[in-house]
Amino acid sequence: MKRELRIALWLQVVVAMVLGLAAGLILAPTGGGLLSEDAVNQVSPWIALPGNLFLALIKMMVIPLVLSSIVLGLASSPDPAFLRKAAARIFPYFIGTTVVAIGIGIVMALVIEPGRFIDSEMIGHTMEASQTAESHVGSNDTHLADRIVGLVPSNYLKSVLEQDMLATVVLALFIGAALASAKPDARRILLEVFQAIQEISLAIVGWAMKLAPLAVLTLICTITMRVGFGAIKGMAAYIGTVVLGLGLLIAFYLVLVTLLGKMQPLKFLKGIREVQLLAFSTSSSAAVMPLSMETAEKTLKVQPSIARFIIPLGATINMDGTALYQVSAAVFLTQVFGVHLTVAGLVGLAATAVGASIGTPSTPGVGIVVLATLLQGIGVPTSGIALIIGVDRILDMCRTTVNVTGDLTACTIMNRWLTKEPAPAPAHPTLRHLAPGESPA
Repeated sequence: MKRELRIALWLQVVVAMVLGLAAGLILAPTGGGLLSEDAVNQVSPWIALPGNLFLALIKMMVIPLVLSSIVLGLASSPDPAFLRKAAARIFPYFIGTTVVAIGIGIVMALVIEPGRFIDSEMIGHTMEASQTAESHVGSNDTHLADRIVGLVPSNYLKSVLEQDMLATVVLALFIGAALASAKPDARRILLEVFQAIQEISLAIVGWAMKLAPLAVLTLICTITMRVGFGAIKGMAAYIGTVVLGLGLLIAFYLVLVTLLGKMQPLKFLKGIREVQLLAFSTSSSAAVMPLSMETAEKTLKVQPSIARFIIPLGATINMDGTALYQVSAAVFLTQVFGVHLTVAGLVGLAATAVGASIGTPSTPGVGIVVLATLLQGIGVPTSGIALIIGVDRILDMCRTTVNVTGDLTACTIMNRWLTKEPAPAPAHPTLRHLAPGESPA
């Protein structure tokens, strides 16, 4: 029955994407659509209402879900050596794949040179729209030393109000590590508390998942109405460069899955297609986190303790698709504005992108905000963001799909690396995740 529900959701999402695209093209003001531009601005918030409600429900529960999942993932093993081994392997792995992603993004942008295809009229329009772009920069001008200190959530209530996911991850890592070494009685009580928090979060997410197909339809429709084919055509070379780079990154993941995870790539892709579709349509790693954990455990056969540790952690610090997009966009804008990047400049851009991708919130549209940080360091006018902001949502959908694919790739590989020896038994009963659309009885 659960398998039938999973297939049904996958089919519903595909149909919803097609219907949303068709409806958006029919209503879009460009290309002879039914609505004017003013009418689109008036009705699009109402059309997007189900999708925004879906994302709001997920956003409401993502902090307790991440906190409880990481704590349970760390504390589920009574063996401290197992935890040390997991941490010692997953963090270098995340950094390594991020470096590869950034390398692919820079090489693709330098080889294709999408900036050559932008005419002066479009650049002039960009400069006129620079006010929107400038607003993205103010909050990113922070010294590196202050950012390092800021990793420790000294005021976690403030972090919760700001929905700071990185602060939540850091706090969860401290709590999980402390619980792993706590006395059995205290540990058991607190684990039961966090287990209850996770089950409640998953129950509410299960209710939200019932909105998923309608949310997909309305979000795709709204995006198509607002963007239209005109903007896509003018930025085709840039979009193609980023999408091609993301495709190469997925191919790299499949090589890792084959060689290190010892799983057939087609079997892996078939197992995660539902997660990829939902990530593509919602542009949010957080929205698909519960489905990612369930897919890792039930379909990819990853140990629950590993899946619950890596998926929430990866959704916060393993943003390979976002990192690739950011460097591709930065190099593209240097070509548009005639800014020459030396080898040292490219290395500095890559290093900054690695740091910027860690802790990027797993919510739609945030990549364009982080990009502002990179542009400041390479001499590109921040007004350049206005040139790419029109098509950013399309690329946001693509890079989010790659982000969740990277997290599931990491789960598959780490599960094999960490379970060559007999795995330690969980310290609490295995949680039963709700299937998408299943009612919490």
